[in-house]
Amino acid sequence: MVPILNRPIAEHIINLLKRHQITEVIATLHYLPDVLRDYFQDGSDFGVQMTYAVEEDQPLGTAGCVKNIAELLDETFLVISGDSITDFDLTAAIAFHKQNKSKATLILTRVPNPIEFGVVITDEERRIRRFLEKPSSSEIFSDTVNTGTYILEPEVLEYLPANIECDFSKDLFPLLLAKDEPMYGYIAQGYWCDVGHLDAYREAQYDALDGKVQLDYAYKQVSDDLWVGQNTYIDQTAVIEAPAVIGDNCRIGARVQIEAGTVIGDNVTIGADANLKRPIVWNGAFIGDEAHLSACVISRGARVDRRAHVLEAAVVGSLSTVGEEAQISPGVRVWPSKKIESGAVLNINLIWGNTAQRNLFGQRGVQGLANIDITPEFAVKLGSAYGSTLKPGSKVTVSRDQRNVSRMVTRSLIAGLMSVGIDIQNLDATAIPIARTVIPTMSVAGGIHVRVHPDRPDYILIEFMDAKGINISKALEKKIEGAYFKEDMRRALIHEIGDVSYPSQVMDRYCTAFEKLLHVHTLRNSRAKVVIDYVYAVSGAVLPQMLDKFGADAVVLNASVNKTAMSITDREGLLTQLGHVVEALKANFGVQVSANGEQLILVDESGYPIRGETLTALMVDMILTANPRGTVVVPVHASSAIEQVARRHDGRVIRTKANPTALMEACQKNPNVVLGGSGDTGFIFPQLHPGFDSMFCIAKIIEMLTIQERSLAAARAELPRVIHKSYTIRCPWTAKGALMRYLVETHPAQNLELIDGVKICQPYDDSWLLVLPDASEPLVHLYANSNDREWVDETVRNYRTRVQSFVERQQEYQPAEA
Repeated sequence: MVPILNRPIAEHIINLLKRHQITEVIATLHYLPDVLRDYFQDGSDFGVQMTYAVEEDQPLGTAGCVKNIAELLDETFLVISGDSITDFDLTAAIAFHKQNKSKATLILTRVPNPIEFGVVITDEERRIRRFLEKPSSSEIFSDTVNTGTYILEPEVLEYLPANIECDFSKDLFPLLLAKDEPMYGYIAQGYWCDVGHLDAYREAQYDALDGKVQLDYAYKQVSDDLWVGQNTYIDQTAVIEAPAVIGDNCRIGARVQIEAGTVIGDNVTIGADANLKRPIVWNGAFIGDEAHLSACVISRGARVDRRAHVLEAAVVGSLSTVGEEAQISPGVRVWPSKKIESGAVLNINLIWGNTAQRNLFGQRGVQGLANIDITPEFAVKLGSAYGSTLKPGSKVTVSRDQRNVSRMVTRSLIAGLMSVGIDIQNLDATAIPIARTVIPTMSVAGGIHVRVHPDRPDYILIEFMDAKGINISKALEKKIEGAYFKEDMRRALIHEIGDVSYPSQVMDRYCTAFEKLLHVHTLRNSRAKVVIDYVYAVSGAVLPQMLDKFGADAVVLNASVNKTAMSITDREGLLTQLGHVVEALKANFGVQVSANGEQLILVDESGYPIRGETLTALMVDMILTANPRGTVVVPVHASSAIEQVARRHDGRVIRTKANPTALMEACQKNPNVVLGGSGDTGFIFPQLHPGFDSMFCIAKIIEMLTIQERSLAAARAELPRVIHKSYTIRCPWTAKGALMRYLVETHPAQNLELIDGVKICQPYDDSWLLVLPDASEPLVHLYANSNDREWVDETVRNYRTRVQSFVERQQEYQPAEA
C-alpha cells in the first residue's frame, strides 16, 4: 500500500491486470488487512471485482495462501505479488502458457545482479530444467530470475498440503520438476522492480517518472512530464523542473525549488524558499520554510520544520516531526510518531526512544536508557568519536561499575577507541574515586567511566575525564559531538590498532594517597564503629580494609552485587534499616554509599538520616572547624547556611554552576580550597583527587569527630536554622531562554546573581530565590532560601504562579510564530 506516483503499488497492479482483461481479483491478506480492504472495497471504483481471503492466525506463505482459496480457482489463474512494479505483457504470457499446455508458467526476466532473486534455467523450448531460490554469489548460474508472477492450472494445488505454510519456489516447483510436470518459463520484456527495500522503492519512483515503466497517473498532465492535481496552488515564483508529480490540494510557497524527480502527495504544504531535490513526499506532510529535502522519503502526515535538512536515502516515518534546523543524515530511518528536537543531528535510526537530542552530553556525561539509547553499537561509535579527538597512540583509562550492562558498554567503547589507534589502560570494575586518583599518575590523555546512573536505575552514565581526572570541558564535549555527528572518525591501519593493558597496583596507589591526607594516629585512637551500607552496588570496596588498618571497626551491609540497580524507594527502605542497625550496634554513625563511591547519606548515632542541605552544611562546618579561613566550593542552589557557617570560621564560600564539572574545576582553580560539592553530588577533597569521594569522606568524618570530640547529632544541632525549599515546573525547551530574559528584565540588576539561572537576592539578608533551568529535561527548578519561613512559602507561591503563567503565554504564541 505504499505509494508510487501517489498511488498504492497494489493499485498499479490492479490497473495492469485490468489492461489485460483480468477483472476478477482475490487478494490474500495477513498483515493489516483492513488497510487494503478499506481502500479497494469491492473493487467497483477500480473497474474490477475484488474479494479477500484473510489468514487470521499465521501467514501461510506464497503457495499456502493460494491453496487456502483453492475452491475459488476452477480455471487457469494468475498469481502476482503485491509489492512489484511492472508493465509485463500478461496477455502474451497467458497465450504462451496455453500454447505449451503448461501446468505452471513462471514469468521470468533478466537482471544484472540476480543474488536477491530465484534463478531459473530453461531449455530451448523454454521448459524449466533447474532453479535455485536466492543463490549466493558462487551459486549464480543464470541472470534469468523468477519475478513471483505465475500462470497456473488449478490441479497443481493438489500437490500442496492444506493449512500449512508453504512456498511456490521452495515447495511446489521442485515437486513439479521432480514429477516431470510440464513447467515453462516465459521471459518477459518490459520493466520489473521488486519493491522489497527502501532503495528499490525510491528507484521505482524515479524510473516511473522517467517513463521507464508504463503506469497510470492520478493527475492531469499540465505540461511536458509535469502532472498536477486539482485545487493545488503553486506560487508564481516557485521553480519546478520536470519530470515531477504534485498531488491534489497542495500549497507550494514562494521561491520553492523543486528539482526533476520529485513526487509530492495530496494535501502537502511546502513553505517559502524550501529546496526539494527528488524527495518522495507522502500525503498530508508539512514542509517548513527553507527546508532542504534531498532524495529522501517523507511519510504520511510527517512534519519537517523550518531550515531542517533531510538528506539522501533518509526516511521520516508517518506523523513524525523534524524540528527546526535539525538534520537527518543520509540513510537514517526515523520510525513513525517520533520527534527530532530543534537543532538535533540524527546519525542513527530512531526506533525505540521518542526523541532525538540535539546534544550527546547532558548535565554530566553521556546518559540514556540502558541497552535502548546506550547500546553496544552506540558505544562503539562514541568511543571512535572520542578517540578521534586525541592523537593516534594516546592512552586512555577505561573503568566501570560491576554491573553486566556496564561491562557490555565498556567493551564496546574499548573496541571503538582501539579502532582509531588509542591504547587502553583497562582499570576494569573500579570505584570512580579510585579511577580519578590514578589517572594523573598514568601519563594518559584522559579516562572514561561507565556506570548505572546514580539517580536512574534504568539509565547508563558515561563520564569522560581529562588527564587530571576532572570531567572534560564543554569545548572537548563539543569536539566529541562534532566527530560523532559528522561521522568524522579516522580509521587506524592494522598495525596501528590500539592495545589493551591491565595496570597493576591501582588500589595500592589510591590507598597510599588516601593515607597521606589523614591523621592516621588520630584514627587509630578513635576506636570508631561505623556501619557502611553499599546498597548492593559495591565497587572497589577498599574502605573497610583501610578502616580496619586504622583500628576502626567497619560493619558492612548489602555488599553483594545485584544484577538490577536499586530504585530510590528500595534505597529509602535500606536507609531506614541502616538507622536501626546503627542504633542496635551503638555505632558512632552509619553511611549509605551510592553512585559508585561518589555520594553518601549519613545516619547519626540515633538513627536519624543527614542528607541534602543539612549534610552540605554539616560537612562545611566540620571541615572549616578543622581548617579555619579555608575556602569551600558549593553549587549555586546550596542554602545560605553555608555562608553563615563560613562566617563563624572566617572562611570563604565560592558558588558555581549546578553541575559536577563546574564544582571540580572551581576546586582545582582556586587556592586554599578545603572542600567542594554538596549533599546531592558528594564531596571533593582537592588534595586527594579532583572528583567526589564518599570513601575518603567517611574516614575524614571519623577523624574530625575524634579531634573535635563531638558526635554527628551534636554537630547537626549546632547548624544554623535556614528554611530552604524547592519546587519544579514543566517548561518547554523553547521557553527557557525567554523566561530567563523576562526575569532579568523585570528585576533590578543590583539584586541579581547570574552564576547559573537567575538568582533574585534580597539586599538586607541571606534571603533569595533562584530560578534554575534543568540542563537535561524540559523543566525549571525554583529554590527559595531564608531564615523566615513565611517569606519562603510566599515567594515560592508567587514565583510558581509567575513562571507558570509566563510559560502558558509563550505556548499560546508558539503556533502563531510557526
